[in-house]
Amino acid sequence: MASSCSSLSSTQLILSLFLVVSLFQVSLASSRLFQVSLATRKLSELVQDQSQLLKYHNGPLLNGKIAINLIWYGNFKPAQKAIVSDFITSLSSSSSPAQSNKPSVATWWKTTEKYYHLTSKKSSLSLALGKQISDEKYSLGKSLTNKQIVKLASLGDQKNAINVVLTSADVAVDGFCMNRCGTHGAASGSSHIRGKTYKFAYIWVGNSETQCPGLCAWPFHQPIYGPQSPPLVAPNNDVGLDGMVINLASLLAGTATNPFGNGYFQGPAEAPLEAASACPGVYAKGAYPGYAGDLLVDATTGASYNANGANGRKYLVPALFDPSTSTCSTLV
Repeated sequence: MASSCSSLSSTQLILSLFLVVSLFQVSLASSRLFQVSLATRKLSELVQDQSQLLKYHNGPLLNGKIAINLIWYGNFKPAQKAIVSDFITSLSSSSSPAQSNKPSVATWWKTTEKYYHLTSKKSSLSLALGKQISDEKYSLGKSLTNKQIVKLASLGDQKNAINVVLTSADVAVDGFCMNRCGTHGAASGSSHIRGKTYKFAYIWVGNSETQCPGLCAWPFHQPIYGPQSPPLVAPNNDVGLDGMVINLASLLAGTATNPFGNGYFQGPAEAPLEAASACPGVYAKGAYPGYAGDLLVDATTGASYNANGANGRKYLVPALFDPSTSTCSTLV
């Protein structure tokens, strides 16, 4: 069972954070971008009284069966792709017998279900791995704009889907490593389904291994800012991809609870504080600036983790704000 690692009611709680939320934009592709830099730390930021987190703004949430489509842009090895696809599979409690190993990714994800229970519609969300699309030839080049990210995201299904764009370590994206590690948003589909145009949710996450691991892959790399401590061993032996999983997990939680900018969040819609970004730098009980918390350690590899996944995987997932207790909830 998830435990509450820290109360957010104190105005004096300082968390390990480099959390930069860039401005809401309406792009030429008629998409709405919620640009959120997650799993990056400015180790001096004060988290204010958050006892009223997170307010529901009466907008629709994703519901029913939703496919998570992965769009791989650039050079990814099969083993790297498997790290992410296994994580997506791990979100479902019925995905694998390995989920009986506690704590699990599926148990972590159940915290997002509490937001759905609070709405009047009492809807539910079921996620499953969908299509995987690869663009190994860098069809849009190696320097991408937000508009191009949306174009890549539109390659996936445009109804009942979350389309995830993953860019390789040699691809630059506007704002990447400067004020964000990833983005989630919504875009209007280009195709008509039964005469209607639907919005689809999308996520973008970049591989920071060679560009800014100290910002976007902490705690698996020494931080650029704040207290310095030795980096932890990545559970899948890939600093870049394990960092991507942290950011993807954070953005998936934000997408589930605030897919269209009018769901659960605190603050202005153009700079929302969401389910995961409300708990920056916290991965286990005992977390403090520069320290991720008292994590589990694999006896064989020495890797730090807090969740078991499909196919024997181990992952590090961020704390999520629990609306029922107004605390950051962790697995360990």
